[in-house]
Order: sequence, then C-alpha cells, then structure tokens
Amino acid sequence: MSQRVWEVIKDTVQVIFFALILTFVLRSYVVEARGIPTGSMIPTLAIGDKLLVDKIVFKFNSLHHKDIVVFAPPPEAQIGSVKTDFIKRIIGLPGDTIQVTSGTVFVNNKPLTEPYIAQKPNYNYGPVTVPEGSVFVMGDNRNNSFDSHAWGFLPVENIKGRAFFRYWPVNRVGPIEKPSPSQGT
Repeated sequence: MSQRVWEVIKDTVQVIFFALILTFVLRSYVVEARGIPTGSMIPTLAIGDKLLVDKIVFKFNSLHHKDIVVFAPPPEAQIGSVKTDFIKRIIGLPGDTIQVTSGTVFVNNKPLTEPYIAQKPNYNYGPVTVPEGSVFVMGDNRNNSFDSHAWGFLPVENIKGRAFFRYWPVNRVGPIEKPSPSQGT
C-alpha cells in the first residue's frame, strides 16, 4: 500500500478513537440517553419515551421541587437482584414536611398543585419531614408508582441527573418542562 493510504487509515483510526473517548466522557459525566421502561411517570413520560438526562446540572445548581430525576434506588427500593435506575419527580427537599391525605399532596401544609398527575393519590401518607441529605420523590402516576411513599427518602447522592429533553417519539419531541412556581410548591 502507498504512504497516502496508510496516512488515511491512521487518520481514520485516530478520529474513531477520539470519537469513542469523547462519547464515553460525555455519556459518563455530561449527558446520557435513557428509555422509560414503566408507567410510573404517566402522563408526563410514557413507556418507550427516550430522554436525555443532564448529569452535570446538580454539580452547579441545587435541586428544585418538581425536577424529574434519574437515580439509583436505595436498598429499600431494590427488588431482588435487579438494580435498575428509577425516574421520579422531586416533591420534597430537606426540611420539607410531606403529607398525602384525601387525594392531595401537601408540602409544608400547603396543597401541591399538580396538573401533571394521572390521578389523585388513593392513599394517605405522613406527615413526614425530609431529612438533610435526602429528597422525597413521587411518580406522576401516583397510584401506580413505587416511590418515596412506599420506600422512604432518597439520598441525594443517589441522584444521577435531571431529565430535560424527550427525543422519541417524534410527535412528543421537546423539552421536559417543569411546572412553573406559580403552580404550587
């Protein structure tokens, strides 16, 4: 082979190598694609939706009410040997008091406005106060979600990132918007 062919092969291998390294770094530390395997976040997220998860946001910004986060479940939430990540909405931050009664979620004794839920909860819970270093998370499909009301508080260090963009299906492509503060806590 000629010198020119070897140079093209060498350049191609270098480009592929650096592309793989860049992909690994981006996926590990910046943004990751995720699929939704269950209906616990219906109607906000449907089974089969594909999302981008920002893995760097909480390194520079604090957590907020109603952020949708991906996390490693605490031991109390793990079923058998399956160690699948969960996705839920933050309802309570450290120091918040959470209560569910008569189909309404209360945060610090104020009813939470939740236009994003599938149904009102059909259970009562609390009141409980979220400890430091933890959050309280719930699925938007309140009655079909294995979340903090079932297994307790989520340690903040388990959070891997915030879902911010849906790229599939095509008819639902766009940012995953968090309800405005005017819609309750």
